[in-house]
Amino acid sequence: MVKEIERYGIPIVHMATITTISESVGANRIVPTVAIPHPVGNPALKPEDEKTLRKAMVKRAVDALATEITETTHFE
Repeated sequence: MVKEIERYGIPIVHMATITTISESVGANRIVPTVAIPHPVGNPALKPEDEKTLRKAMVKRAVDALATEITETTHFE
């Protein structure tokens, strides 16, 4: 589905814990996440620290959307 959406000129960011799966489905912009049960969070953190973590991950994804790429790219 990722490749089909991008074919229409809409950039997609695939946020995933297992980035090899992202690559296998054809994602071009990949943002690694934290863990399988909590991909964009960490319940072990204090609430304000988790908010900071989540905000940083979303910012990374938005920055990835704005980045021109020519091949599969991981945004660490």
